[in-house]
Amino acid sequence: MGFGAPQAVAIPCQDGVSLGGLIWAAAPGPAHGAVVINPATGVAARYYHRYARFLAGHGFEVLTFDYRGIGLSRPTRLRGCRYRWRDWGERDVDAALGFLAARTAAPLMVVGHSIGGFLPGLAENGARIARLLTMGAQYAWWGDYALRQRASLFLKWHVAMPALTALCGYFPGKRLGWLEDLPAGVAHEWSFRGPRFETSHPGPARAAVRARMAAVRADILAVAMSDDPLGTVPALSRTLGYYTGASRTLVRLAPADYGREAIGHFSLFHDSHAEGFWRDTLAFLREGRNPWPDKVVAALPPG
Repeated sequence: MGFGAPQAVAIPCQDGVSLGGLIWAAAPGPAHGAVVINPATGVAARYYHRYARFLAGHGFEVLTFDYRGIGLSRPTRLRGCRYRWRDWGERDVDAALGFLAARTAAPLMVVGHSIGGFLPGLAENGARIARLLTMGAQYAWWGDYALRQRASLFLKWHVAMPALTALCGYFPGKRLGWLEDLPAGVAHEWSFRGPRFETSHPGPARAAVRARMAAVRADILAVAMSDDPLGTVPALSRTLGYYTGASRTLVRLAPADYGREAIGHFSLFHDSHAEGFWRDTLAFLREGRNPWPDKVVAALPPG
C-alpha cells in the first residue's frame, strides 16, 4: 500500500547547513503519528523511500532526509569538507526531528537503521521521541563485529577506508561500490572509534553527550538479525546501554523467520519485506507493541 507523491523540503540546521529531504503525507484515514527515517552510514535516503511510502499508506506522516555530505545534502565539493559523524546526530537529526515536530502535533517517532538508531541520542530533540525502532543500530566498534567476519571487516573499514580517505581527502565509496562517498570526518570517526563512542568528543563535552543520550525517554525496540555481521547482539546492547532513560527491548530475528536464507545488515528495507517484516513493524509504531515477543533477548526498564 502506498500513497501519493512526496514533497521536497529543505531542512535548516542551526549552523546554517540545509539538508535535502522529502515529506510523505499520510493517507486519508486514521492518523498514527509522524516518523523520521534515519539512514545508515553512507546510504542515501532514497533507499528507504519504499518503506516511507508504505508507512504513509498506513497513516503515518514520514520525513526522509540525507545527512550532510550525502545524497540530496551533498555539497558541490566533498574534499576538504569538515563534516563529522557527530554532526549527523547533534545537528542533522536534531534539525529533522524539530522540522517534523513543527509540522504536526502527532507523536514523534524514529526508525533508525545502523548508525541511524544511535544518532537520535546525540540530538537535543531526541527527548521528544515517543517511540524508536532500530535495525542493526550500532556505532561500528570493531570488537563487536561477528567473529567470523571480524578480520575482513576490520581490514575494509578500519584499514582501507582511512587510508583511501587520507589519499583522496574524502572516502570514495561510490567508485569502490561499497557505499556513497563520505566526508573525511565521518570516515575517520567510523575508522578510529573505540568501544566508548564519547571518546571521539573533546573531554569536557563527554558528560554532556552522555546526558543527552540518557534524556531520551522513548520506548525503544531494537532489532538484531542473526546473520548481521555489524549489528550483532553485543553491538546493539552497547548502543542501548547509553539510552538509560528509555524503556529498551532487544529482539533477535533470523532469516528463517521470514522464509529467507539471508537478510544481513541491509535487506530489511527492500520492498520484498512489505508483507512480512514491514507489516510487523506497524504493531510497534502504532501501538507500542513488540510483534516478536518470543524473540526477546533483553528487556530493560529506564535506569
